[in-house]
Amino acid sequence: MRNRRTASLLAVGAATALISALTPAMASSASRTTAAKDPLRQYTQQNPRWQRCDAENPATYQCATLKVPLDYSDPDGKRIGIAISRLKASSAEERRGVLLLNPGGPGGPGLDMPVDPELNLPGKVKRQYDLIGFDPRGVGQSAPVGCGLTDDERNDERSYGAETFAKDVEWARTVADKCRAQAGDALRHLTTRNTARDMDVIRAVLGERKISYLGYSYGTYLGAVYTQMFPRRTDRFVLDSATDPAWVWRGMFRRMAEGAEPAFTRWSEWTAERHPTYNLGHTPAEVRKTFWKLIARADDKPIDSDGTALTGDDIRSELRAEFVRVQRAAERVVELKRAAEGRTSAPSGTPERVQGPVPPAFARDVPQDNDAASAWSVLCADTRTWPRDPEQYRRDAIRDKARYPLYGDFASNIKPCAFWKQGGEPATTVNNKVDALILQNQWDPQTPLAGARAMHRALRGSRMVTVAGGEGHGVYGTDSCADRSATAYLTTGRLPAEDLTCRAPSGQQE
Repeated sequence: MRNRRTASLLAVGAATALISALTPAMASSASRTTAAKDPLRQYTQQNPRWQRCDAENPATYQCATLKVPLDYSDPDGKRIGIAISRLKASSAEERRGVLLLNPGGPGGPGLDMPVDPELNLPGKVKRQYDLIGFDPRGVGQSAPVGCGLTDDERNDERSYGAETFAKDVEWARTVADKCRAQAGDALRHLTTRNTARDMDVIRAVLGERKISYLGYSYGTYLGAVYTQMFPRRTDRFVLDSATDPAWVWRGMFRRMAEGAEPAFTRWSEWTAERHPTYNLGHTPAEVRKTFWKLIARADDKPIDSDGTALTGDDIRSELRAEFVRVQRAAERVVELKRAAEGRTSAPSGTPERVQGPVPPAFARDVPQDNDAASAWSVLCADTRTWPRDPEQYRRDAIRDKARYPLYGDFASNIKPCAFWKQGGEPATTVNNKVDALILQNQWDPQTPLAGARAMHRALRGSRMVTVAGGEGHGVYGTDSCADRSATAYLTTGRLPAEDLTCRAPSGQQE
């Protein structure tokens, strides 16, 4: 099942064009035949120039830059650099191969993942695999895209309001126009399918016939697309906190809104049982009433939170993802309620984002808006299902706000993709029997359980481990009850005999 050759990723027409461009003076008949069979040979046969990434990490943590075509249908066209890193397996005798890593996003840089302490992989995995990090195309050190967006334009948490909708339409159009002006035709090639192709170039350059993979959140979709495009090059794939592959990408925003409602119900029940502690209501109905009164009060008079005035919409946006962590959400609502009553200023509920270190050997200027620009590039170019009519977004936002009061209007409001130039290919239909292991918390605000179950159905050779009562986004490496299954699969290749449900510790709520 291991394929020694790198199969063509191109259409026959592109390969023919490549050959017709070669003259007898440039190449022999034999080389023309080789190029026709393997038009990506110029990329798959690269010799990476490995360098130590930085002085702060082990010398075995090395970095390199590979060249890949911007457009895989035109391999002789523009090239871009893909930054990759490697932390070699700690045991040469036990080494099995490579484990590619992706942190999610889209737009998440993964170059430093092999040495990220939050990855927290067990020693037996590190003994068997070279850990391979990489920044996906358009991200970080891999031909980073930027649109010149202001801080306000980078803010995509926009609720629907009849009086503000025209402004939101203008925001969405402005983001799309700025990105098109800055990045031009490159945008249509910043897609999950092309990142999967880049991963296969990485595989070939590293001399591996197959790759193993650990991807989180968006990384589960990237991994699933790879299994669909390159099933015979897929070894052991762990997909942690999975998306619904049929709902990319507008549907994933709506999945978040849908999943927020049962989390809110659960939180109100948990909080009511602890009324003496939080004083938010004796019953779930009273707790919900207290919360919505707080929202209305903040809409009337914004609440001071560390010097920031929070409206009711701001609070809905913030707490949508927090209600899965029942204790933390209860404490936050108490803080906001006290601040609204003038008893104190509520501390900020948004943790400071810390940017991972950039290896000095590969440091280059990364646009300040790279996170937003690269995310929209993938979200908008990956699929052709984004509505083009702003009125469709208006109707959907009104409907979904009634269905999912916490977040429905945020999820369905207009996005820059309404005005984005379509990608070069339609979205991938994921439907195969490749082995994979899916890990999922029951209470995940970003990739709700329903989406992970849909991924499991699409990957018919997969097994799924559900953490009952598990809270938050991300499972493996958090000392979860699912860790054992993931480690066993990566180190032995054995999937669980059947789908499993394990229970989170009763004291996990925080």
